[in-house]
Amino acid sequence: MFDRILIANRGEIALRVIRACHELGIETVSVFSEEDRDSLHVETSDHSVCIGPASPLKSYLNKNAILSAAVLKKVNAIHPGFGFLSENHEFAKMCEDIGIVFIGPSSNVMHQLGQKLKAKSIMNKHGIKTIPGSTQAFNNAEEALKTAEKIGFPVMIKAVSGGGGRGIRIIKSSDNFKNIFNEASHEAKISFNDPSIYIEKFIEDPKHIEFQIMCDKYGNCIHLGERDCSMQRRKQKIIEETPSQVISDEQRNEIGKKITKTLSDIGYQSAGTVEFLYSNGEFYFMEMNTRLQVEHTISEAATNFDIVKEQIKVAADNKLSLKQNEVEFKFHSIECRINAEDPKNNFLPSMGKITNITFPGGPGIRIDSGVYSGYTITPYYDSMIAKIIAYDTTRMKTIAKMIRAINEFHVEGIKTNKDFVLNILMSRGFYDGKYSTNFVENRVLNN
Repeated sequence: MFDRILIANRGEIALRVIRACHELGIETVSVFSEEDRDSLHVETSDHSVCIGPASPLKSYLNKNAILSAAVLKKVNAIHPGFGFLSENHEFAKMCEDIGIVFIGPSSNVMHQLGQKLKAKSIMNKHGIKTIPGSTQAFNNAEEALKTAEKIGFPVMIKAVSGGGGRGIRIIKSSDNFKNIFNEASHEAKISFNDPSIYIEKFIEDPKHIEFQIMCDKYGNCIHLGERDCSMQRRKQKIIEETPSQVISDEQRNEIGKKITKTLSDIGYQSAGTVEFLYSNGEFYFMEMNTRLQVEHTISEAATNFDIVKEQIKVAADNKLSLKQNEVEFKFHSIECRINAEDPKNNFLPSMGKITNITFPGGPGIRIDSGVYSGYTITPYYDSMIAKIIAYDTTRMKTIAKMIRAINEFHVEGIKTNKDFVLNILMSRGFYDGKYSTNFVENRVLNN
């Protein structure tokens, strides 16, 4: 087992990893920007190193600064959390080159699966359906239009190196294709330093279903079931739950076996998430996230399985602690993301000091957060201030528990999306569980 791990992240996910390390008897090193000097992850870790100014480009995305801190503090491994450098194969390779374990898949496997067209090809070869679309990337709108016309409108264009909903557009006809393509390509260039775009057939009114997997270096691979992440606004997840109300046990087992077999065959190691669109009883592979997800929490709650600890153990060359037939789906679980934003003002970020915050509690409630009374929300980082996770033996009990928890949650000094989330939870569309990725835009924001 490792003696000391550096967490190359901030906020609630850094805290999550620090706590897992401490329970395993591992010392932790946190890195922080000048803006985050008073953050909880800095106070909670055993050691800390300032790596630069507030801008993520000069701190949390600064590979050399993070590796310098790792060498200085003589760590055995680096946990990247999610976001920032968590899916950066170049950073993973840099860790490998200096003999520090990157807690995640190898740089080579990460690079393969991070290329969305390559990932689709891998899945196709293993019998997993993918969304019909282009087999190459485009930087030229004229060439892209020819392919879009062959696929047939409506189409969805996506940034090859994208994530978080950026560089994605739905195009319903050829009329304004070139302008929209160029706009998405420009956004991709700014966000990911890669303007390349690929094209897929647009699947209308689907569900967004993802499977949590965990693999070790010995070829063992398990899944922890699916998460329904269809409740979204502008491609950003708001509420996630497991299990989905539209997936049967037979479907779960069938697609789960295909996924784990595929990842075992290509030598995947660590936690990961395989994302699908689900429509008319069919799964269509979208992409593979080679890292921990924000919503890993509900898979942990539903199965009573600590994904972060398992990541660390697997990275330290241990075999998986469970076989697939030992995974128990014990609870229904729901996560709600509470963001510092104002739904009444077009969801603009809400900056300022949190003058008072009171978190909910009680049986079946988990809070993952890095903020506190007196904490200042700045424009430099993600607007999510807390994840509320509820779990119970049935979906209805879990919904009731979540509604109670959100009503207990109070924040003063800034605006949040708390009431917006509560309205969704109490809607008929959420209760029936059949909502699609279009539910918020079509049924909530338009009412």
